[in-house]
Amino acid sequence: MLDRAARRDVSAPLSIWVVSDGRIGMENQALGLAEAVQRLTPAAISVRRIRWRPAFDKLPSALKTSWMLDLSSDPTEPAAGEEWPDLWIATGRATLPMSTRVRELSGGRTFVVQTQDPRWRNGAYDLVVAPAHDRVEGANVLSITGSPHRVTEARLAEGAADFADRLQRLPHPRIAALIGGRSRAFDLTEAHAADLADRIAGAIEAAGGSLMLTFSRRTPETAKAVLTERLKPLPGWTWDGEGPNPYFAYLHFADHILVTEDSANMAAEAAATGKPVHILPMIPLKPADKFARLHGDLRERGAARPFDGVLESWSYAPLAETDRAARTVLERMTKG
Repeated sequence: MLDRAARRDVSAPLSIWVVSDGRIGMENQALGLAEAVQRLTPAAISVRRIRWRPAFDKLPSALKTSWMLDLSSDPTEPAAGEEWPDLWIATGRATLPMSTRVRELSGGRTFVVQTQDPRWRNGAYDLVVAPAHDRVEGANVLSITGSPHRVTEARLAEGAADFADRLQRLPHPRIAALIGGRSRAFDLTEAHAADLADRIAGAIEAAGGSLMLTFSRRTPETAKAVLTERLKPLPGWTWDGEGPNPYFAYLHFADHILVTEDSANMAAEAAATGKPVHILPMIPLKPADKFARLHGDLRERGAARPFDGVLESWSYAPLAETDRAARTVLERMTKG
């Protein structure tokens, strides 16, 4: 069988399909990796979103077939006159039934990358890009610190330009606080949110700085309300979810970044900035060994430390794990 390079026009841009269930946190992993590949070689990216009909959504991946897809799903097979993409990058459980079939359906044309730990038929993909803290093993597995993401110096500068008038006049040190919420491993109660707010306020007041506060979709409304109210006297901006998202601008303008320990994605993104990352404690609901491994990895790399109420500064080389993954994708594709 010819290798992939021989089956495609190597003078044409690489065609990449980014596939997820459409949730931003999931999609950004696959899209971030695709954009990193695009920075290395000319490529055209197409975003495809998979949704299953409610009656079939909870079925095991092995039982799902394409006719069970919701009508709102984007096409996951080429239309008439189209070809399969050169590279399929997918994230999340919803994509697995299609991802496992792409190599066969494309006649071996398409290189299939699955991010995260698939936990099902891990050998069915050309490459699995998995968080090191998940301890996934296999000849086709690349372990990275955290997950792929879209944070780059250029993207942060682009985001900053949209909010410069509002953020660049804030007093230093500027503190970006990225607040998560309830998950299977952690909780953020009203009382704990109040405690976090007091500790954050104390640190910022002692430093004479300002606050840039944002919440995730998982932040309980009660926790959001108490954090907003208690931190309101500080100079800065609390994004309420209305209008354009200043997340990239926050990361750009921040001198320090506070991240609650429940979010592996936000911790990895923060560590890509080269700025001190302070991990805020949450209430554990069960053992969270994988988060402990991630935070230990970030500490070893000089990026993160537990928040101790003091805004101590330090420096480190920004993590570039998404770029490393992109280089590996292209190397594996070249090998065929």
